[in-house]
Amino acid sequence: MDGLILQILNGLDKGSAYALIALGLTLIFGTLGVVNFAHGALFMIGAFCAVTISKILNISYEVVDPNQTDFLGNPLKVKTPYVESWFGPEMGTSIIDWSVPLAILLTIPVMMLIGLIMERGLIKHFYSREHADQILVTFGLAIVLQEIIKYYFGANPIQTPPPEALQGVANVGAAFGMDLPYPIWRIVYFCFSLGIIGAVFAFLQFTTFGMVVRAGMADRETVGLLGINIDRRFTIMFAIAAAVAGLAGVMYAPINPPNYHMGMDFLVLSFVVVVVGGMGSLPGAVLAGFMLGILESFASTTWATTTLPGINQIIIYLVAIIVLLTRPRGLMGRKGVMEE
Repeated sequence: MDGLILQILNGLDKGSAYALIALGLTLIFGTLGVVNFAHGALFMIGAFCAVTISKILNISYEVVDPNQTDFLGNPLKVKTPYVESWFGPEMGTSIIDWSVPLAILLTIPVMMLIGLIMERGLIKHFYSREHADQILVTFGLAIVLQEIIKYYFGANPIQTPPPEALQGVANVGAAFGMDLPYPIWRIVYFCFSLGIIGAVFAFLQFTTFGMVVRAGMADRETVGLLGINIDRRFTIMFAIAAAVAGLAGVMYAPINPPNYHMGMDFLVLSFVVVVVGGMGSLPGAVLAGFMLGILESFASTTWATTTLPGINQIIIYLVAIIVLLTRPRGLMGRKGVMEE
């Protein structure tokens, strides 16, 4: 039973990332009708926002410390972060320690700005083009962004630790009399993902802006005839989707050290999640994300990989084939989406 629960927790952890990326993809497709293959790159950029903030907060200057000497008795020069000199050693160390959560403050405006630039500068010119054209241009954009990150940050993964207070493990089964140690930061990531997903759904469901967007997703022409600038709202939704992907990346940085190809690693799987959930269905994207994450977790167990070698690499695609053969629109797909 303990092993079963741990595998479910592992699946929910990875499923959180799938669900957040797929949610942003579905927001873009549902509003603009664009198949955005650059969405994984937005996830990557979010992770590197955490790296950037960590590097900025660790910028240091050298001072002579008379209390430390080398083997000749000369005072040593030590590096002191500017943050510690500005806010004091205790507060400065705490700020550096919490660099990943603080990166959220940078990630939201940066990702929304990047989303606006992408949509206004490039993607708007492909609204009326074939989906194949959209895939080609956005995939090319993803490669460009990937190479830019590689040029400035290098090809090697960059360790980005979580705050010291959130390192280590917690016994999540203590309340039920079970011994279930699990990494604290992974629990934080799962709760954070639920919060973001809940905020997006609440925004669409309970705000006037969200209701107009949902109406535009259902019947864009009619909403436009009412005198509402639905294109502007859809542009804002593209920026929000970019921010969701960025937030998924920044909080995932301590789990998987950021590298320049992490966006591509998640992109294909996230598109499979979107297709399984149903193109244009936000609940379907979230449901499929968590479901496939759990299935992938169980397929990665020693028993599964020994019985069926390589099953952990193909389980998601096998499920996608089965779902699409039985439900061509996906689990919760809407009629008419990507259908002639």
